[in-house]
Amino acid sequence: MDVLDLFQRLGLALAIGFLIGVERGWKSRGAEDESRVAGLRTYTLIGLLGGVSGLVGTLFGPVVLAALALSFSLAWLVYKAWETLRDGDLSITGLVAGLIVFALGAYAARGSLAIAAAAGVALVSVLAFKSALHDWLARLTWPEIRSALLILAATFIALPLLPDRALDPYGAFNPREIWLLTIVIAGASFAGYVALRALGPSAGLYVGAGAGALVSSTVVTYDLARRTKAEEVDPLQAAAAACLANLVMFLRVGALIAIFAAPAFVSAAPILGAAIGATLLAAATLAFLERRHGRAEAAMTLKSPLNIASVVRFALLLGAIIAGARLIAHFYGASSLTLFAATAGLVDVDAVALAVGGLVREGLAPPLGAQAVLIAAGVDTLSKAVIALYAGRARFAVPYALASVFAIAVAIFALLAFGALGGS
Repeated sequence: MDVLDLFQRLGLALAIGFLIGVERGWKSRGAEDESRVAGLRTYTLIGLLGGVSGLVGTLFGPVVLAALALSFSLAWLVYKAWETLRDGDLSITGLVAGLIVFALGAYAARGSLAIAAAAGVALVSVLAFKSALHDWLARLTWPEIRSALLILAATFIALPLLPDRALDPYGAFNPREIWLLTIVIAGASFAGYVALRALGPSAGLYVGAGAGALVSSTVVTYDLARRTKAEEVDPLQAAAAACLANLVMFLRVGALIAIFAAPAFVSAAPILGAAIGATLLAAATLAFLERRHGRAEAAMTLKSPLNIASVVRFALLLGAIIAGARLIAHFYGASSLTLFAATAGLVDVDAVALAVGGLVREGLAPPLGAQAVLIAAGVDTLSKAVIALYAGRARFAVPYALASVFAIAVAIFALLAFGALGGS
């Protein structure tokens, strides 16, 4: 280490202690001088002590560092025990915070500066938001905790155990992929529930749909349909949110074409623009109708953060569709780009856009590539209308299906007006 690096590392160790000290000192700012204990100066010095200990350990070996860390830990433990006996405060937050500040100071002297800084910010955030975290914990329900634990168990316990390979000769069925799809659906459903509970029936519905559509507008549409049938959200409002999710899908596909198949974007842009405009108009119209004629359904209480049986059924359905699309791609190959786009578009428009991007770079005519992506987007839009009719209430499914057909009709009109994708 050069001198500048040493100063940077000690400076960061000092800064971490100072940051924690500001938070600790601010909370006890109203106490009398004689009653205030560890605050700004104490935690700043702990951070510096950790940094110096880390540097000393670098020079004289890990045993010396361990001895310094143990000495500080014992002294800090005795001090906090005396403080607890004096004040009757059984909280060990200050004890743990001091130990972490020392450890981060030592790590800043020996490890990654970025990680040490990030951990320091995370620590002060946890300490500073004590009241907010306690309020949030008090509002949690057991079904919410259970749903979060199920998603975590499915992701970090079950998923790694599944084989990440196709079990059939055609490469159509991959168990880990199907399970990952189940996790995505469950996660989107839970995220939508959280958005509704945190932001309310109006803003939460739209924010959740828009954010979820960045991952999968199909999953968002299904979750909205399910919630309308469970009478958790207003059907017209859910239809407007589903249109918003479809709008995000069109924007996402346009961005992928522009990045990975720029020549094809010139041909696809007018048609995509028409579909985006029509979808935006439909979403605004449905939102306006809901505000003007909506019932009290939007105020209904949420019944469940996660419906496992419904999630598994829909994941199996999508898995079967994916397997069918792959079988068609296997038997027909690239000989029919249109057929590939139509089948793959049932479940993954992004995959079609990325595949077309590679084909365009390899010499495929850009208008043909644009045509394939637009077909996939159209099929995806229609498939979501079918999902809405299958899984949702009629007051949700019919307006959304009409909005979807309207978007496709406007896109076809734009296609005819602009002359078959640039005259391809």
